[in-house]
Amino acid sequence: MTTSPDPIAYVDLARQNAGLIDDLMGRIRRVLEHGQSILGPEVAELETALARVLGVAHVIGVNSGTDALVLALASHGIGPGDEVVTPSHTFLATASAVCAVGATPVFADVDPRTMVVSAETLEAVLSPRTRAVIPVHLNGFPCDMPAIMALARRRDLVVLEDTAQALGAKRDGRMAGTFGTGCFSLHPLKVLGACGDAGFIATDDDARADDLRQRRNIGLRNRDEAALVSTNSRLDTLQAAILLGKLPYLETWIARRNDHARHYREALAGLATMPPEEASVRAIYTPFVLRIEEGRDGLRKRLADAGIDTRVHYPIPVHRQAPYRRFATGPLPATERLVETILSLPCSPELSEDQRDRVIERLQAELE
Repeated sequence: MTTSPDPIAYVDLARQNAGLIDDLMGRIRRVLEHGQSILGPEVAELETALARVLGVAHVIGVNSGTDALVLALASHGIGPGDEVVTPSHTFLATASAVCAVGATPVFADVDPRTMVVSAETLEAVLSPRTRAVIPVHLNGFPCDMPAIMALARRRDLVVLEDTAQALGAKRDGRMAGTFGTGCFSLHPLKVLGACGDAGFIATDDDARADDLRQRRNIGLRNRDEAALVSTNSRLDTLQAAILLGKLPYLETWIARRNDHARHYREALAGLATMPPEEASVRAIYTPFVLRIEEGRDGLRKRLADAGIDTRVHYPIPVHRQAPYRRFATGPLPATERLVETILSLPCSPELSEDQRDRVIERLQAELE
């Protein structure tokens, strides 16, 4: 009797944690022993370590990538009456953060080759009410930030970078999230993930960093005095401890993702449209996204039947989500086409070479 191969998960966090569990449990134990559960020493230690990785002056830990965007927008004074331009081809948290501060999201189309916004697609929807832009480094591919920063200088715009999927991605040797105010997620599915929600903001602006530290802590200047009205968005000490245990593996995990991507490219060349490659860019393939011009959904079902889990990031663009339809102002042809053709393949560091080869073999058989 022939048995079917084991299923190939899109991501396997249990396998990642299993390899680190002794160290992580030791770090958790130390937090329990010192008892500083709120803004304990591990939070500051993680912030310092992440600032060193990015080459920035300040990292401010918060409780999610979404709150990183919300607090950064508020810190820049973005609010009611302001428009913020961002892509519709992204996770809806980007637009939800804009709405959370009372501003209006305006949706830009993406470059169909890179699948991210460009200076040109952002500029096409700017208006006199535009106060900020939020380029999203989707799929771990960094936007052309030098061009976007030049546009922002010309039009006097605030730039926040949604770097939720791109910690470690680079353009021209510079880390994504370090051109404007960088907003990062440390959700479990990211390249560096907590065991729960977590995030941080990166900045070189000393005054901005002080303001953000107050905003994440209910607006407190010190234990007893409030400087401003804000919410509670502190990064948990336990999550910081876990992230400190995982951070030394960041470059190894990125290299593993890039190795999977290289094999996919070589094996599937000519069979599907691949993510772009640019000499000045290091992508980190948070997902590895193919484009299947015809029959994507049928292919995905056949892969699932063969035990291969794939995803679509994201099948419904934000401007077509029910709560955000009122903000749609014009056609987004590249976005509309992309969501019908994109397919995310397993690409996590825990994916074995044998599993990757099984994915490749099945795709070759389906696409040739």
